[in-house]
Amino acid sequence: MPVDMAIIDIIITQLRKITPPGTAITPQSSIMGDLGLDSLTVMNFVMWLEDEFDVSVPMDRMVGIQTVTDLAETLQSLGVKVPE
Repeated sequence: MPVDMAIIDIIITQLRKITPPGTAITPQSSIMGDLGLDSLTVMNFVMWLEDEFDVSVPMDRMVGIQTVTDLAETLQSLGVKVPE
């Protein structure tokens, strides 16, 4: 199933708030590598997403999340839908 671009857009919009101004963020961006976020910041960001989408991301699923798209796919697989 293709990833919902609306989920990616929300993730990117929120990442822009916690990365330095001018940081290029794409669906392929590595959250910790390209964006330079540390693990604590990433965990806080994921907790925000969990609250926003009323979902819980299991820790074993967190290990496989490297990129913005990976995160969006994980959220989508947990049933997250963005109202149109």
